[in-house]
Amino acid sequence: MTQTNPAATLSAAAAGTLSIGADLRVHRLGFGAMRLTGPGVWGAPADRPEAIRVLRRALELGVNFIDTADSYGPGVSEEIIAEALHPYPPGLVIATKGGLTRAGPGNWGRDAHPAHLRAACEGSLRRLRLSQIDLYQLHAVDPRVPLEDSLGELARLRTAGKIRHIGVSNVSAEELARAQRTVAVVSVQNRYNLEDRDSEEVLRNCERAGIAFIPWFPLGAGRDAANAQSAIAWLLARSPVMLPIPGTSSVAHLEENVAAAQLRLSAEELRAMT
Repeated sequence: MTQTNPAATLSAAAAGTLSIGADLRVHRLGFGAMRLTGPGVWGAPADRPEAIRVLRRALELGVNFIDTADSYGPGVSEEIIAEALHPYPPGLVIATKGGLTRAGPGNWGRDAHPAHLRAACEGSLRRLRLSQIDLYQLHAVDPRVPLEDSLGELARLRTAGKIRHIGVSNVSAEELARAQRTVAVVSVQNRYNLEDRDSEEVLRNCERAGIAFIPWFPLGAGRDAANAQSAIAWLLARSPVMLPIPGTSSVAHLEENVAAAQLRLSAEELRAMT
């Protein structure tokens, strides 16, 4: 493993860029804001000032893609993003998601009915202090609701100017194909890391269609800084459509994660990890 330029300023830009849709260009190392909440992704973080520092430091380090969801907190992550970063600088893309519900810490339910999604989107717009969300993602398919109905509502929200692009999350290859027949899908957010590659087929389909693939839980079981950086570097090398979003509530850990943008794994290291 080598650094491409050890003397270079620490920056997410070293990971390169990719397009989300035809008009959004972001650095290929983003930030996942789920951890800017309390235990069980519920309530306020223990150290709100540190959460704000993390977000501001992320932008200083060249991160221009932040992923969140209305269910993180719920609402807390979006509120902290707005508190820390609004008014937003040009070029910053904030993606959020709707379709999950919360009854308590660690408790997750699904509701992708059109009425719920519309209300969720309106809530996200309000908390993020936006008139339009750049990327709005269906957080999960609801088995009680036809996928086409859920995405049809997101299409109506896009027509109304409330969202710019549509993405999907936690989908199978078959569900992605159905989604693509219903709307223009620009991103997929599935669990994917060194230890969990169940979404390989989905990733291949994203590569063929030029769809951004946003792996959640990108670090897998990596516990120390070296392992985390290797996991991120592997993801970046794995596919040109990969957009890792490692999250943290610590500025120090954020800087360690962004340092992975400069790492390049050797062919031997990649073979060993594959």
